[in-house]
Amino acid sequence: MKLTVVGCSGSFPSAESACSSYLVEADGFRLLLDMGNGALGELQRHCGLYDLDAIFLSHLHADHCIDMCAYFVARYYRHDGGRCDPIPVYGPEGTEQRLTTAYADTPSASSMSEVFDFHTVKPSSFEIGPFSVHTEKVSHPVEAYGIRVEHGGRSLTYSGDTGVCDTLDELARDTDLFLCEAAFTHGKENIPDLHLNGREAGETATRAGARRLVLTHIPPWTDPQTNLDHAREAFTGPVELASPRATYDI
Repeated sequence: MKLTVVGCSGSFPSAESACSSYLVEADGFRLLLDMGNGALGELQRHCGLYDLDAIFLSHLHADHCIDMCAYFVARYYRHDGGRCDPIPVYGPEGTEQRLTTAYADTPSASSMSEVFDFHTVKPSSFEIGPFSVHTEKVSHPVEAYGIRVEHGGRSLTYSGDTGVCDTLDELARDTDLFLCEAAFTHGKENIPDLHLNGREAGETATRAGARRLVLTHIPPWTDPQTNLDHAREAFTGPVELASPRATYDI
């Protein structure tokens, strides 16, 4: 598998990065994990506008899904050959309604489904193209899911947005690359069931036995080096900060 960081900023885009969006590729298949603010523009550096094969939305906060509204425009009003066929979109219950409301003036209440084939995510295992995936509900104020993607005996686990929870530990068990949010700073923010800090991300990776940790979803107002230092205190394996356009072979 190849992982490309399309965007990794938390809460809102930074001057350097779009919000959460990660491209996973194998056997010519392209799966996008989340499409937050600014992601659609950055995505076009890495693949053609119509070359995605499937999209997974971890939850329905704007910094993880709002550029789906812009992508709807690109697919619905395509000018070089007619409207696009529906692409599979996996998201929490109510994803279609949420995006339709956010767009506000779609041609009809069912227009989103003309270019997006919506599938409701629950805790389960299923196939997306060549990938075997497993999803688990994680701890966040809205319905939110982490995802484990496996291919060719290798695994990638993406936390989405979450506080500390047992389901994330299990999802990341022995994973080759753990892409984990670290939005909070240890000793500064302490709000349960919302986000992880760098230390908690490192502790989760240790409990799970993850082989490599990549911290993501750090907001522009948070010092990423502090979170990285805290993660390294709690996890002895390789750990680094996600950065836009970084790629990983898994």
